[in-house]
Amino acid sequence: MNSEAVDDRWRQAHLGRLMGHAMRRFDERVLQLMAASEQAPLALANLAARDKVGAAHIHITRHLPLEGARLTELAQWAGMSKQAMGDLVDQCEAWGIVARASDPRDARARRIVFTPAGLDWLRAFRDAVAQAEDEFRAAVGKEVATVVALGLEVYAEGARAAPIRVTPAYGAGRSS
Repeated sequence: MNSEAVDDRWRQAHLGRLMGHAMRRFDERVLQLMAASEQAPLALANLAARDKVGAAHIHITRHLPLEGARLTELAQWAGMSKQAMGDLVDQCEAWGIVARASDPRDARARRIVFTPAGLDWLRAFRDAVAQAEDEFRAAVGKEVATVVALGLEVYAEGARAAPIRVTPAYGAGRSS
């Protein structure tokens, strides 16, 4: 096959790749804003400013409910292994964002909960996300931002409701 005749530009511009780039850009902006936040605990803002807090740490901020959660639940919601989430929790615990507390439903289990400093971090995260969303709307226009948000919401909810089924092209696999 002649390599010059093959058009593989689609690999650089398909929807999944664009969403991945957009998510990384958005998370990087949120971290920049948190590093400059007066609401975030100073030690945590300094860690963010020195690039010690990364997108992986945002998984805890993004997924941990206010009432706390077990490590296995948190890992599942973040789409990470229990071991990887455990490492993140250990680090965030050392930074004072979260703590391990007893689980009232099971004396053997532990729950990951926000500390008071972690709740301050969460408020700074909320404000940074709001500002990054405002910047996105300013960059692409309010109407486009609304359509993108609605489309992503429907797409994400559809993935939770039922797996996407790929059907073969018409006539594929049929015998005549």
